[in-house]
Amino acid sequence: MSGVNSMKEKPIHAQNIVFKSLTETLHKTKFGKEHEIDTPSFLISENVFRTHIPIRTYDEIKPWILRAREGEIDVLWPGQVSWFAKTSGTTSDRSKILPVTKESLKSNHYKGGRDLLAMFCDEKSTADLYTGKHLIIGGSSALHPYISGSYTGDLSAIIIKNLPFWVETRRTPGREITMLENWEEKVELMAEEVIGQDVRILAGIPSWMLVVIRRVLEKSGKKSLIEVWPNLQLYMHGGVGFEPYKDEFRKLINSDKLSYMETYNASEGFFAIQDSLDRDDMLLLLNHGIYYEFLSYNEIDSEVSDALSLGDVELGGEYALVISTNAGLWRYLIGDIVKFTCVSPYRIKVVGRVSSYINIVGEELMVNQAESAVSKALLDFNLSLREFTAAPRFSKEGIPVGHSWAIEVSGNTMISDVSVDGVSNALDLELKKSNSDYSVKRESDLILGKPEVIFVKEGSFEVWLKNKNKLGGQHKIPRLSNSRGILEEVLRVIPNR
Repeated sequence: MSGVNSMKEKPIHAQNIVFKSLTETLHKTKFGKEHEIDTPSFLISENVFRTHIPIRTYDEIKPWILRAREGEIDVLWPGQVSWFAKTSGTTSDRSKILPVTKESLKSNHYKGGRDLLAMFCDEKSTADLYTGKHLIIGGSSALHPYISGSYTGDLSAIIIKNLPFWVETRRTPGREITMLENWEEKVELMAEEVIGQDVRILAGIPSWMLVVIRRVLEKSGKKSLIEVWPNLQLYMHGGVGFEPYKDEFRKLINSDKLSYMETYNASEGFFAIQDSLDRDDMLLLLNHGIYYEFLSYNEIDSEVSDALSLGDVELGGEYALVISTNAGLWRYLIGDIVKFTCVSPYRIKVVGRVSSYINIVGEELMVNQAESAVSKALLDFNLSLREFTAAPRFSKEGIPVGHSWAIEVSGNTMISDVSVDGVSNALDLELKKSNSDYSVKRESDLILGKPEVIFVKEGSFEVWLKNKNKLGGQHKIPRLSNSRGILEEVLRVIPNR
């Protein structure tokens, strides 16, 4: 915990050390030389760094990544990069290929995982995690060789491939099941293998963890997961907002001994950890090989956008995250929007994506607002959310008139007994509470009408994912969109619609 405490006490110093370490490496790369950075790191100031290297999206940095994947050395990082993570993103048809170096595995991904467990044990001094098993649900763990000798696969596959043996012995299920690419087969075999084990830690995206938990309960005949695993103590979750799933987890696990910790861990890097069980935000990891910059959310699309250093951010400010990493991503606009909830130490919440929002009449509805509103609205009717997606609704003339919400709930609820109009009213009220712009646009129905709620059959989103070849532990449902494409595709999988 000494490194974590030092980072909390001296955050700017921690970032300065990371910046110097990264720029010392940058001038040894072809990327650095192509941007006229070919001097030792002590001569590279933040101003020089920003002047010479523009902020880039994935498509703009992709040519260098492909050069490295073809086997060219010293492109974005010294030497040859052997691992490339294929991202699931938000289930778009196009995946991203991102470099993963030995340095990023050691001092970012693995270090972040160790720090998370250290933080938990610091909070729970009586925790006994290491004599049992850790059930980790990732994506496909298959790695695919490339002609250059490199390998491409989910980040979870790369991490598992490089795990030290003493960590591997605690992980479950075994590699034979973990390596399966067929998600439905994997869930069945996983449930069979883990039922009889002493599982103490769960880790994975909430939506897919619930799939496994339900199957374990079905196979075991138990009503609560704590009956299956009485020593279960910690669930580490991330990838999507947890609030929509919180109620369902508590119903299925039914234990006040289980702690929940959120992580912000992506293929691009391990960024933040919930460092206190009494808070719902996350500590930004500042000495884990990543240098951070921040673009004010309102300036992302402007022609001249000045990125801020950590010391310049404001409490409550919302920013697009820009990262430079020891995997060789330089001033990369990752696409996430974070909000600073604390600046001593620096803590954040992920509130949305640059491309995931609804803003057709100036309502600027963000993902975190949508997740919170739909979860609270359903609770009024004793319903637990499973999945949802929302999109604009237009008149026959193409004029925006409101939002449409496709909602899938969990359990054996008879949707026919639920008032769709009542849910719509409750959702509308919660959205007004969380978003003043939405509330103004809803005045007297002049600009936006109340939400259209469409309950879809349980399993509809899984069918949609399967049709997209996206069924599996790392894939996520896009929550919000400014077009109706995804929503209409989901509705089309419903029989007799």
